Order: sequence, then C-alpha cells, then structure tokens
Amino acid sequence: MTDYFEVHERDAAARLGELRLAESVTTPALVDDVLEDAGSEWFQSQDFPTGDDSQLTVLPYRGFPSGTREEVQESFAPDYPDVEYPSAAVVTPRTARDYGADAYVLSNAPGFVGHASAFANAVVEAKERLPADSALYLSGVATPANAAVLAYAGVDLLDGHRAAVYGTQGKYLTTDGEHELADLDDLPCACPACQRPREEFGREDCKEHNRNALRAELARVRTRIRQGRLRDYVEGQARHEAWLTAAFRELDQEWGYLEERTPVQRDNLLLAASEDTLRRVEIQRFADRVTSRYVNRYGDDRPLLLVPCSARKPYSDSQSHRQFQDAAKYRAHVVSMTSPIGVVPQDLELTYPAQHYDSVVTGRWSEDEKEFVARVLRRYLENTDYPRIIAHVPPEGYRDIVERVEDDIDAPVEYTVEDHPTTGESLANLRDALSGEDQIWVSEREERTLRAVADYQFGRGAGDDLLGDITVQGRYPKLQALDAEGDQLAALVPQYGLLSLTLHGARRWVDSDVETKTVEIDDFVPRGSVLAPGIVNADHDIRVGDEVVVQGPSAFAVGKAEMSGREMAESTRGIAVDVRHSAER
Repeated sequence: MTDYFEVHERDAAARLGELRLAESVTTPALVDDVLEDAGSEWFQSQDFPTGDDSQLTVLPYRGFPSGTREEVQESFAPDYPDVEYPSAAVVTPRTARDYGADAYVLSNAPGFVGHASAFANAVVEAKERLPADSALYLSGVATPANAAVLAYAGVDLLDGHRAAVYGTQGKYLTTDGEHELADLDDLPCACPACQRPREEFGREDCKEHNRNALRAELARVRTRIRQGRLRDYVEGQARHEAWLTAAFRELDQEWGYLEERTPVQRDNLLLAASEDTLRRVEIQRFADRVTSRYVNRYGDDRPLLLVPCSARKPYSDSQSHRQFQDAAKYRAHVVSMTSPIGVVPQDLELTYPAQHYDSVVTGRWSEDEKEFVARVLRRYLENTDYPRIIAHVPPEGYRDIVERVEDDIDAPVEYTVEDHPTTGESLANLRDALSGEDQIWVSEREERTLRAVADYQFGRGAGDDLLGDITVQGRYPKLQALDAEGDQLAALVPQYGLLSLTLHGARRWVDSDVETKTVEIDDFVPRGSVLAPGIVNADHDIRVGDEVVVQGPSAFAVGKAEMSGREMAESTRGIAVDVRHSAER
C-alpha cells in the first residue's frame, strides 16, 4: 500500500499527484524543492537481497524512523507487506515490481535519457510492472528542455542535479536547449538570479537560474496536465532537441501503454498543429471506432453526401454546412471529411474529439494527411452500404482523397463542386444531384444519432441490442432515449457527445449481449463516488471516461470511470468511479 503518494488527475500517461512528505508537493515535481540535501542524502539507504538475482534498495524518508537493517529486511520478506513510512525502491525495468513502496527510482536514468528508443522502452517497461498508484522517479536527468517529455512519458519525480551541474559548467539552460554562458550578451530570463547585471552574472548565478527555469517548466507542465493539453505542448516542445522528438515519436508507437491511459472523453481543446497529431490516441481511436463500429441505418437506398469540414464545431452549426443542408434538403446522409480526424458521420459530430479539435488551415494538404484520411474513408465505405456517393468537396485536397478510394468501392461517385462548395453554381449542382431523393425526417435523424453514439461508445450493434425499441424525447442535441414503457434508458451529453445511462439503462446493458464494463465493489452502497480501496475487481478494458456498471453484494450503480480498470484494481487511494445513480439490492 502506498500511503504517501496519491494521483489526483491524469492526462494520458502524465499525472498530477500528491507526494506527502514533511510537506505535500504536487507532481510532476523536483523532490529537492521540499527536502533538504536532496538526492542521495534525502534517504537513508539500506540494501538486502530480494530472493532473486537483483538487489532491492529500500530508501525510507529520513524524517521517519526506518528501523534496523534486520527490521527493514524482515518487513519486506517474503511478501513485501506495507511499510509504515514513505519509502522508495531502486529498480531496473527488468526487476520492477510491487515492493510496497511509495516511489520507485529507475536506476541508470542518465544512461538512457538522450537515447530515444532506450528511454521509451525503459519507462514503459517499468511503468507496466510497477503499481499504478506509485510515483516514478528519474534522478539526474531533468532539464527545462526535456521536463515536458519526461512527464508525458509518465515520470512523476525529478531533481535539479543535472541542471545545477550544467550551471557550474557555465551552461545556461532554457526550454529550447542549452547555451554557453560566455556566448550570451543578454540573459533571456526574468527569474531572480537573472536580475544581476550581465557582467556580474557568474556560474553560481547560472546554477540558480537553471534550477529556476526547471521549476518554471514543471509549473507549466502541471498547468497543461490540469487542462488536459500536455500533448499539444509536447508536440512543439519536443522539437527543440532531436532525441526528444525521437523519444516522443517512440512513445507514440507504444499504443497499448498510451491507449490504456488516455481518456475516451474530454471537453477541452485538442490542437492539431502538426502531422504528429495524426498519431494521437484520441485520433486513432476515433478513426478505428468509426470504421469498425459505425452502422449505416439509413438503408441502402439513401445516398452518401461527402462534405468538407468547417472551422466551427459542431459542423452543422457552421454557415457552410447550413448552406449544404439548405441545398440537400436532408435527402442524403452527411459525412464530413477532415484532417486530422478522418471522416465524421453527422450522427457523431458531437462525439469527442470531433467537436473539440482545432487545426491549422493553410488550404494545402500534406501527403501524410491525404493518405490518412483516404485510408479512413476507404475503411468506412467498406463497412457501410450506399447506392451512390455525392462528393461535394473542393478540388484541392479533398477531391484527390475521394479519387484515391473511388476504384476500391462499388458505389458510383458524382462530384458537384466546380471551384468552391458554397458558390451558387456548386450548390445548384448539389441540389440537382439529390432531386427526387426522399427526405430524412428529424425524428429519424435523432433516433439514429442515439443509436450511432451507442455503437461508437459500447460496440457495434449496441444501438439496437442496448437501446431496443426507443422513443426519442427532447430536442437535439439534448436527446433522451425512452423504452416502450416510457422509462428513460440514456441521455446524450452534448459536451462530449456520448451517452450517460440511467439505472434502468444500466440493467438493460447487463442483460443485453453488449459487452459490459463492470466494477466489483465490497459490501456497501456507494453515494457520489467509489474510492479505490472499496474495489474488489475491475475489467481491465475500462478507460477513464467510460460508462461502467458498479456491482456489489448490497448495491447496483452506474457511473463514469475516473481511473483505468487496471488502476482501479491496483490502487489503494483515489476516486475510481464517479457514481451517477445507485440503488440498494
């Protein structure tokens, strides 16, 4: 059990935690900011065999009694029970496991920091083996330039050793790298150390500045984590050093590691500022679900209308999309094409991240963007049936993408744009192309929106199996699904475009063939939240933001996951589920 470290917020692998020592510190943080004589003098080190070929170093915080060597060894062997003071264990990626410590120091960190593949492999391997609610500490590696990437990888604790050493060597550190102090005519910083006249600024001042710059960068990182936008920052920050760019991209290849830790819903901005955005978990997950789970319920007699995206979100609120619908008269199923999302059926235009992203618009598509969107469009069309396709898209970029997939599909494609989609001539072409088609009525669109969201959220076919025969109540986007008896099953949440279930809906979920995400709890009735200590077990495919059913000997409840399933099962502190409705059995 870790009594002195607790995770409060998550942004993929990055975390805001609370380390309780002589005073509490919010991580990611410098441990030497709260402890006198940081580093090796922070702890009283005691080594003893662990029963295998490795050595475990128990490092009790010296403000608490550690006991004798024999007492410490006995307390950890053979089953490693709880310790009664803040402690850390020094591990390698290979020997990492649960030793009952609050923090784990990854040995030889300076040896792999600077080498992208080795760094990513070491951190990921260690984190996969360590308890979810323990802190990871990398010593002697942090600089203002690399701190954001370290936190993005999942590192919680750092120290100022490297920054201080660089200062004594006359290396002035900033978030964009290091500079020789002798080469600086001006000091590009306003920290207290840099207030001295340039001619009086020496190496001790440089050392103080470097640590100040590192503290400031970690404060910036913590703010980004709170905002759920660390990834946006890292995409730019990583480019200041080649190995950081490589490490960032190596981490993107660790799909399982990042996907498990990335929420399925948020209501904050996702900035698509570079082609690296195409590899984001949120982007890849959306594309995968749309192409594998989406069911075209408009029938094989309704055409598909492909349109460009808009800067305004959701798309249907934009002026251009209103013009498209005025011309189309709702006589086709509308799907938007966009980078970096891929394709967005109108039924899912609210669903994260479809209404939450902002992209850099230049009017030109890169080859990577074209290939990604074409691949998603091809997969989408392979899994849906349309009698014909109306491509109301600009010639630049969009048309090229449609033409790339045209030979791979059976449905004929008709292009209706001469120069720009909103010109009178183009809109007239669109109107003519859909003349004679039956209109899709509002009630039909709203019902199919709820079913499409259910498919996306719970799995292909959930829109029928889970919802069954429904009546739609409310006005888009605030829709509710009612069963044949008039009992509410679910409501669409406009902020992130997913369904929240009632108890009635949760019971139907359990009774249906749709795979359920279940959290098992002890014998109590939850009110408001379920804390991690009360959890017996949890499905490992649960992600932060998922709808979950909570079941125990005395209770049945439904709510939203605040931890991944693995974290729920392993953690000893923190909120695991935000309970929406609960009932006593």
